[in-house]
Amino acid sequence: MDNFKALFTKDDIFLTSLKNSIFFMIFSLITQQIIGLILAAILSGLRYGKNVYKNIIYLPCVLSSAALGLLFSFILKPNMGLNQLLAIFGIQGPNWLMSVNGYIPLTMWVIGVVALWIYVGTTMMLYMAGIAGIDKSLLEAAYIDGAGKTKTFFYVTLPLLKPMARTTISLTCIGSLKFFDLVYNMTQGGPNNKTQTMATWLYFEGFSYFKYGYASAISIVLLIMCLLVTFIINKCISIKDFEN
Repeated sequence: MDNFKALFTKDDIFLTSLKNSIFFMIFSLITQQIIGLILAAILSGLRYGKNVYKNIIYLPCVLSSAALGLLFSFILKPNMGLNQLLAIFGIQGPNWLMSVNGYIPLTMWVIGVVALWIYVGTTMMLYMAGIAGIDKSLLEAAYIDGAGKTKTFFYVTLPLLKPMARTTISLTCIGSLKFFDLVYNMTQGGPNNKTQTMATWLYFEGFSYFKYGYASAISIVLLIMCLLVTFIINKCISIKDFEN
């Protein structure tokens, strides 16, 4: 119990990691769900080239996120990669992975965008599977009644994707709360512990400082948050309401 008390009263880094984990969850939830759904709707309506675009967007999902984290850590270094490209056009690039200013530093937003690029393909594929499972007769009936593609999407397709939405939202939220390898390989929680997440701080406490009991307390808090988020999602998106 002393470990849990210390987490919330004495450990400022844990509070920062808690804030960052919640930020990643909200950012990933909004961006991945919206962009993944839009991509799924667009690709599902294509007649030609669907598989090519689908494979291109999904490709980062099958690559190692740890390797991609190392790749972007080099690309975003101040004196190489992206900043050198910007310098050609006379633009001085910021310190992408060294910013500590603001309540949510620039570095956090950069990691969030990289995570979006990596994982949005999974959300897209799940929504495409949901769209493919919709009975075509329902869509045809909507078209016959005079509904265009936009109205059919919002009033027929979107409500029928409710069960799949619950699955994708749960996976996105839980995965974001457990962010580790991407953050660790891009910043290792720095600078000045400003990009620590609950998973990375758990790792440092347990395997760098050998405070196993304290690290276990962090893992319990992380587990409770995952269970709580799942419970809220299941309550807010009820399949029973959908069936009725």
